[in-house]
Amino acid sequence: MSRQHVEILDTTLRDGAQREGISFSVVDKLRIAQKLDELGVSYVEGGWPGSNPKDAEFFARARELPWAHAKLAAFGSTRRPGSDVTDDPNLKAMIDSGAPVAVIVGKADIRQVYDVLRTTPEENLAMIRESTAYLCGQGLQVIFDAEHYFDGYEANTEYALETCRAAYEAGASCLVLCETNGGMLPGQVYRIVSETHQALPEARLGMHAHNDSGMADANTLVAVEAGATHVHGTINGYGERCGNANLCVVIPGLEIKMACKALLADSLHTLAETSNYVAEIANMSPDDHQPYVGRSAFAHKAGLHVNALAKSAQSYQHVEPELVGNQQRILVSELAGRANVSAKLNELNMGLDFDDEIVRTLASELKVRESQGFQYEGAEGSFELLVRRRQADYAPPFQVLDFLVRVEKRSNTEVLAEATVKALVDGHPMHTAAEGDGPVNALDRAMRKAFLPYYPELEPVHLHDYKVRILDPEATTGALTRVMIDATNGETTWTTVGCSVNIIEASFQALLDSYELPLLRRFSS
Repeated sequence: MSRQHVEILDTTLRDGAQREGISFSVVDKLRIAQKLDELGVSYVEGGWPGSNPKDAEFFARARELPWAHAKLAAFGSTRRPGSDVTDDPNLKAMIDSGAPVAVIVGKADIRQVYDVLRTTPEENLAMIRESTAYLCGQGLQVIFDAEHYFDGYEANTEYALETCRAAYEAGASCLVLCETNGGMLPGQVYRIVSETHQALPEARLGMHAHNDSGMADANTLVAVEAGATHVHGTINGYGERCGNANLCVVIPGLEIKMACKALLADSLHTLAETSNYVAEIANMSPDDHQPYVGRSAFAHKAGLHVNALAKSAQSYQHVEPELVGNQQRILVSELAGRANVSAKLNELNMGLDFDDEIVRTLASELKVRESQGFQYEGAEGSFELLVRRRQADYAPPFQVLDFLVRVEKRSNTEVLAEATVKALVDGHPMHTAAEGDGPVNALDRAMRKAFLPYYPELEPVHLHDYKVRILDPEATTGALTRVMIDATNGETTWTTVGCSVNIIEASFQALLDSYELPLLRRFSS
C-alpha cells in the first residue's frame, strides 16, 4: 500500500533566521539550501527578496545551484491596501527573484484586518485574491499562508474560511493554516483543521506552527491526522520567539510513526547529520537532548535500563537510532551497574578481555570516584584510561614526578605565568619550564616540552575546549572544582576529567589523561 505523501516546506532560511542570535550570511544560506535539497524536502523557503539586499543576493545566486529535488520558494505578502498588484514592489521582487514558487502571507483574522492592516474585510479579500492571481499569471506556483488562521477561525469562522477560499479560487496550490501566536493545543488544532478540510474538501491544506506553548511539533502532526498534506518547519526548531515546528521531530514522526512519505527515499538516515550541519553554520550549540537527533537521544545511564537493553533493544528505545543517523550510547556514572560497564567495554571495542571481577571492580571504582567529584559520562577518554590502567601489562608512557606553577604580577607589568615540570618520560628524566598566557597554558606547554622529544606523535594533539565547574559553590574560593578537557589530534576528539579543590591540580589531571590516552591507543593497536 502506498504511503501518504506529505510535502515539507523548510523555512530555516526565512523563519529560522528570525531566531535571536542567528544571522546567516549569503554563503551560509546557500550551503544550508544545498543540504536541505540533499535531505529531500519538497520546498526550501529562501527568504523575503523584497526586504533586504542579502536575501536579494541569495536568490540571485540560488538560481545557479544544481537543485536536485527541492523547489526554491520566495516569501512575501499580499499587495498593500488600496494599491495595484502591478505596481507592488513586494510582488515584483518575488517575481524577479527567479524562484518558481511564491509563498504569500495574508491576514485570516478579521481583527488583524481592522487593527493591523487598517482596512476593510472586503479589501483584504481583494488583496489576497488579486495577489494570488497575479503571481499565478506570472507562471509561479503560489502557496498561501493564512496568517493568524486559528485565532481568526475562533473569532470569526466564516471570514477565516473566506480568506482561504479567495486564495484557492485565485489559483493557490496550497492553503497553509498558520498558528502564528503558538498558543493552540493539539485538540484545538485537530478540530479546526478537520472542519476546514470539510469546508474546503478540494483544497490542499498545510500547517505552519509556532512553539510558544511547546506544542508546535504535536500540532503539526495532529494537523496531518486531520487532513493536512503539507507542513512547514525549520531544522532544530529555529525561529522567532520560541521557535517553529522542529523538522527534526516532525519528519521522523511522519515517516516512522505515521507511515507517511515526507523525504526522498533512503534520506531519513541523514537527519542527525543535517541537524548538526545547520547548527554549526548557525553558530548555535547543538541541543544534545533534542529528540531523535540529539547526542543524548539514545544515551542510557541507569543500570536497570542498560541491563534491559542488553536483552531487548526496544526496552528503552522507541525507534532504532540508526533510522535517523544517530547511535545508541551507554553512559557510566555512579548510577551505573555492571551491565553499564560491560556494555561500555563492548562499545569501546579495545580488543581486551574482561572477567566479571574486573567489571565489578570498575563499577565500584566509578561510584567512589564520582562521589569525589569526577564525572565519566561526559569524559569517556578518562574512563577508557581507567580500564587500560587495570590491564596486567599496563606501563605508563610517562610519569610527572612534580610540577610548580607560578603566577606573578608586578607593578606596571603584565601578569606572568610560568610552570616547571619534572618527569620520567620513557624512563628518561626530564626537567622543563615554559611560560604561558595563564597557569594552565604554562603547565600544558611545560608538559609538552617534556613529552614531545620521546613521543613526537603527540605534536598534533592540542586542547579543543576547556570547561570548569564549581561543585560546591558554598565553599567559595575553597570549592571542589571539576575540569573537563576536549583534546584532538585533528582526526578524533576525546574528553578527559580532573577534580580537586585546587583548579591547577584538577587541570593537571585532565591534561595528563589527554596526552596519555592517544599513546596507549597507539601502543595497543
